[in-house]
Amino acid sequence: MARIVIDPVTRIEGHLRIEAQVDGGTISDAWSSGTMFRGIEMILRGRDPREAWIWAQRICGVCTAVHALASVTAVEDALGIEVPDNARIIRNIIAATQTMADHIIHFYQLHALDWVDVESSLKADPAKTSQLAQSISEWPLSSAKYFKGVQDRISALFASKQLSIFGTGYWGHPAYRLPPEANLMALAHYLEALQFQKEFLRIHAVLGGKNPHLQSFLVGGMSTAMDPNEPDATINPERIDFLLQVAKSASAFVSQVYIPDVLAVAGFYPAWFALGAGVGNYMSYGGYSQGSVNDPSSFFLPRGLLLSRDLSTVHPVDTAKIKEYVARSWYEYSGGDQIAKHPFEGETIPKYSGPKPPYEFLTVEEKYSWIKAPRYDDQPMEVGPLARMLVAYASGQPDVKKIFDAALATLKVPITAMFSTLGRIAARALETQLLGDLNITWIEQLGTNLATSNVRIHNGETWDPGSWPKSARGLGFFEAPRGSLGHWVEIEDRSIKNYQAVVPSTWNAGPRDARGQRGPYEAGLLKTPVADPDRPLELLRTVHSFDPCLACAVHVVDARGYKYAGAHG
Repeated sequence: MARIVIDPVTRIEGHLRIEAQVDGGTISDAWSSGTMFRGIEMILRGRDPREAWIWAQRICGVCTAVHALASVTAVEDALGIEVPDNARIIRNIIAATQTMADHIIHFYQLHALDWVDVESSLKADPAKTSQLAQSISEWPLSSAKYFKGVQDRISALFASKQLSIFGTGYWGHPAYRLPPEANLMALAHYLEALQFQKEFLRIHAVLGGKNPHLQSFLVGGMSTAMDPNEPDATINPERIDFLLQVAKSASAFVSQVYIPDVLAVAGFYPAWFALGAGVGNYMSYGGYSQGSVNDPSSFFLPRGLLLSRDLSTVHPVDTAKIKEYVARSWYEYSGGDQIAKHPFEGETIPKYSGPKPPYEFLTVEEKYSWIKAPRYDDQPMEVGPLARMLVAYASGQPDVKKIFDAALATLKVPITAMFSTLGRIAARALETQLLGDLNITWIEQLGTNLATSNVRIHNGETWDPGSWPKSARGLGFFEAPRGSLGHWVEIEDRSIKNYQAVVPSTWNAGPRDARGQRGPYEAGLLKTPVADPDRPLELLRTVHSFDPCLACAVHVVDARGYKYAGAHG
């Protein structure tokens, strides 16, 4: 029996600690702890609702735009504001670009090294690597000379003994399965993905002014000027051509590099289609409106719930059933810590009661995380690309079914194999492929509107606060890269009275609730084999498969790291 502690879990956004009990070479219990406090909800109180998105997207330094989108949507919902079609399209492009970029960065920079042995790539034959690459894809960067150049760069790093980004890997671990040539191919694509990010996110630079923290959102639409005859307009025919060029290049990278790499990796790790299943409940708010932004029936990705891994029934989502527990979280609720509160009644009252550092283990029998424990109808839910794709598949969404059935046939596994660690990876890649095609379609739609002088992009009629009700509540739903994101706002006398964000990694990384139910990370780790407790590579595979974003999930610490006094740390 051994207790494993990984703190911090690296290659994620934010601060995550995982503790796991290992018995007989497998994980018998696990605890997920967010180890920093955020408090954006407290900072937003008393502010003008029209500026909420500026602050809300500071919740995270990675997927900033999605918080802005959820925030403006929440305020628009409260005030009954509809946005013009061009604003809807631009928001879809921004969101899809964010998700595609995040998914590719996740697979290569944040997760690939759980499956790819960098040191093994030094033993590869570049000619055989070239043959392998050309057998699975038409990607032009696949010559033996190219792979030899990558190998030489990595060899120089190892010779210098200054491994930089590759310095903390468990190289040579017995759980690695890829042959040297596959390791070298994946490593080359790892480096290419860094360049991909730089080029692809230029879409955000055009539509949002910069990345991260885009600046073009407005309650009621967007501030992105459209004019077919103005060379300096943000969106003109030249910019449409540029956006299409970037989007098509990205789609090619996804289909010729990302998808083949995921299929290749999965082929060497079939056992991981039976590991990491987690809680077995999946939720998606749906997204990418094709009509009214407030009408779920117009969403490309449908809204729904799956319970107990049953794909035969997609249940509707009732937002009244969403509540958060703090029974094992370092907060307190008025009325007692064993109750659950809906976000409209939610409170963010920090109260740290854990051990003072340095400490060996958390007091997991009591409170042990800065993350709350969200539940839907008192049940834990997994959210994210896997949940979105499973709900869409079970709902009969034709594009999702087509692309999934083709991938399942290639992998020779049933749809139920997706309830797994590898299932999350495959779902993320397939969603990226779908969004790549959609992005091109949306940019073309924007170009058509521009050519026909349909350039309205903001609904200014409801901008005047004098037209607002004295009090109002609104909810902004959004499917962020990592899953279901909700922002709840209460407005009173033209200012924010209360604000709560329930984010994807809160759903997935949350601790136990008052009923003792594990969150998805904790449940997903059960029965995971661990070959070497001192190098728990297998544990990281499942945790990383969720793409943790703890900066979003926790609700700023002081320089000493243990006095949690309030929103400003």
